[in-house]
Amino acid sequence: MRIKGIKLSLCLLTLLLWGTVACQRTSGDAGQKTLHYFTWSDYVGPELLAEFERRHGVHVVVDTFSSNEELLAKLQGGATGYDVTVPSDFMAAIMIQQGLVAELDSTKLPNAATLEDHLQHLPFDPTQRYAIPYLWGTVGIGYDSAVVSTPPDSWAVLWDPRYKGKISMLNDQREVFGAVLRLMGASMNTKDPALIEAAKARLLVQKHLVKAYASEHYDQLLASGDVVLAHGWGGPVARAMLDRPSIRYVVPKEGGTLWADCLVVLKSSPRKELATQFINYLLEPQVAARTAERLLFASANKAARPFVPSRILDNPAIYPPLDLLPRLEWMTDVGAALRMYDRAWTELKMH
Repeated sequence: MRIKGIKLSLCLLTLLLWGTVACQRTSGDAGQKTLHYFTWSDYVGPELLAEFERRHGVHVVVDTFSSNEELLAKLQGGATGYDVTVPSDFMAAIMIQQGLVAELDSTKLPNAATLEDHLQHLPFDPTQRYAIPYLWGTVGIGYDSAVVSTPPDSWAVLWDPRYKGKISMLNDQREVFGAVLRLMGASMNTKDPALIEAAKARLLVQKHLVKAYASEHYDQLLASGDVVLAHGWGGPVARAMLDRPSIRYVVPKEGGTLWADCLVVLKSSPRKELATQFINYLLEPQVAARTAERLLFASANKAARPFVPSRILDNPAIYPPLDLLPRLEWMTDVGAALRMYDRAWTELKMH
């Protein structure tokens, strides 16, 4: 080293202080005093976090992501220190395949024993070895019944020229292609290049009718009357209903997406026991019910239903009727075919 005199002393002092802080942080984490939760924006109420902190004498640090792709990119990019995160079903499958997720100890997750029947055996993790469903719902169409007087029953309404400039579509390539593929009588998970190209052609025909491709704030577009038909997740449509009572929600007869956001413990977590306790806490019936009421998404825990207000349980945009399930499809990882979807989506958006 070429540092002399006072510079060397200051350098050593700085290193000593940094090391002390680092040791305190490590010691705190090793003693399970801090939990790092990586989740969707506004996905857990601060009062629920405070309750968990009080119970366990810990501090919960929350960091957020805006898409499944962002979540994966951060983890693949080397982001560490997170304990619990909330990927959607198809992304949970990818993370499991890539070895990013830790195995769960089912004996420490008693609240996972009362999941909704249709969520107990997810196609990518049928024994809940890695992922526990947290919130679930469907993708369909929100519409303003004061304008769209005949209740739509098909995805075809999103191609109706009468509503030009009053239609929004999700800014999500798999969901947008999923809607048109279902309209065509195909699976939203097709890997057939000809079907993907045919779907793109139909979306190009539709594009001049679309006001916006929006995955955020389309509830506001519906509530304000800027759009009268919105392709989207049921929860935001339910929020639009609060401001505009004429809003309705439907899953078309051709079927739609069944989705679940899942709670997982990251393999890199140094606090796996605390992380497991946190997941079990979020699934507690009354905690889960408060989350469902706040976010207007259905809780995966069937035992939460008695604590959920009837206005939420009876809203099909939030709690889909169970007889709808046979018409729904899980989004799955399409592997190398994703490149075809990427290319078709880029061509659609650039056209």
